Amino acid sequence: MDKIIVYIDDAEFATQQLMPMKQHAIGRATHWILLACPPRMTRHISKWVSHSARQNWRSKWADSLLEKIRPVLVTRHDRISLVFSQGPLIEQTQGLLLEHGVARVLDARRPKFSPNLAPVTPDQPTSHSAAWTGPGAVAAMGITLVLASE
Repeated sequence: MDKIIVYIDDAEFATQQLMPMKQHAIGRATHWILLACPPRMTRHISKWVSHSARQNWRSKWADSLLEKIRPVLVTRHDRISLVFSQGPLIEQTQGLLLEHGVARVLDARRPKFSPNLAPVTPDQPTSHSAAWTGPGAVAAMGITLVLASE
C-alpha cells in the first residue's frame, strides 16, 4: 500500500495538486495521510474565545475540508487518515514518517502572498524573494506608466 502524507489548507487547491498523483496511483491501494493546516487565528482572539471553542472550530473546519476532498481521493481500496498540524511541520513530518514508515510527502498548501510557508521537510526549498514579487511588479508598472505618459 502506498502512503502519501499531504499537507493541506484549502480543498480546491489541494484537489488540483493531488489529481496527477491520484491518476498515477490508479489500481493501487493508497493510504492518504492528510495533515490539516487550519488558518491561524489572531493572538487577540484568545480574549474572546475559549480553548475548547477554538478546538471545536478546528474540528468543524477539518470536517468540511475532508468532506470536500474525500470524493476526489477515495476509491474502493484507499484509506484516509486526518491529522491536525501542531508545532513545527518538519518535526511533525519526521514523526509521521517514523509512525507510518516509508511515505511520500506532498505540500499541497495554497501559496500565500506575503508570508513564506514553513517547510515540511528539511530539504524543501524555500523562496525568500516571494515577499517582494508583488510590490516590485507594482513599482515597475508604475515606472512604466510614468515613462509612457511623458
